[in-house]
Amino acid sequence: MNAKEIKLQIKRLNEDTVLLNKRSRIIHKFKVTLFSVIKFIILLGISYIILGPIINIVANSFYSPSDVYNPSVFLFPLSPTTDNYALTFSRLEYWKTLGWSLLYVVALTVIQIVITSMAGYGFARFDFPFKNLLFACVIITIVLPTHTIMLPLYQHFRNWDIFGIFEAAMGSKINLLSSEIPMFLMTLLGSGLRSGLFIYIFRQFFRGLPKEIEEAAFIDGAGMAYTYLRIMMPNAIPSIVTVTVFSMVWQYNDMFYVNLFSMPSNKHITFRLSTVQSTIEFVDEIKDPMISQLNVYAGVVLVVLPILVIYLFLQKYFIEGVERSGIVG
Repeated sequence: MNAKEIKLQIKRLNEDTVLLNKRSRIIHKFKVTLFSVIKFIILLGISYIILGPIINIVANSFYSPSDVYNPSVFLFPLSPTTDNYALTFSRLEYWKTLGWSLLYVVALTVIQIVITSMAGYGFARFDFPFKNLLFACVIITIVLPTHTIMLPLYQHFRNWDIFGIFEAAMGSKINLLSSEIPMFLMTLLGSGLRSGLFIYIFRQFFRGLPKEIEEAAFIDGAGMAYTYLRIMMPNAIPSIVTVTVFSMVWQYNDMFYVNLFSMPSNKHITFRLSTVQSTIEFVDEIKDPMISQLNVYAGVVLVVLPILVIYLFLQKYFIEGVERSGIVG
């Protein structure tokens, strides 16, 4: 075999290698494209499952009575109207009810952050008798359905007393129902709505912070309270935002405790929304439930908007807090 033939074989091998590389790149690009298409279809399907009902509610809130019984109307109304919003806004007494609701929610959220952060910090940094047993009780409050303690809670706050003091002084126990006092008492004592979960979030976050921060503060003469308030809490901003969003959303949407303790409906917008259809049917004499249901859709949009705006502003810190708190993964 002479040198010329050897060169020809080498050239053919190089050409074959180039072809194989091109073929492998084409196959790789095809696989990547196919995977992207499949991923897009899956995400689109999941998004539709999640967003479909919301889109339907928003679309129906703009329906006119003629659109309800028009078989050609699907999703997009032929005669869109904002009358449903105007009537629902009036019957909800929107600004007044929303103001009371936000005041109630913000007050409970602030108390919950203070109490659960202190409890979480205690579980993360201190050793004390029955620590593991008490933390196990916290975990139980997370997994225990609230309906299982519904009757004891009702009876407790219907006949509320402290070691028989009020019964001895006033002749009878105090009925705290039909007010927000039971929720404030439960939150102050660390057993409010989802307080167990918030204690867990703060505990996980504080455990992740280096102890050298506190040791440096103690060397500089800082006390326990100063270290907690001025050093640990500023570092816990991501967890505080996470707990704030969770607490506000759950307190805002809570119907269980509102119904259980018979709280006033004019101070809780979600509770008032549950009665808006019957109110409109009675006051405005709209007897057709299909028509009055349109006002419920409008009410749902009005009720969701405030909490959605709050989430959009805190979204960045919320995601960071969830990632660092140890409740995912």
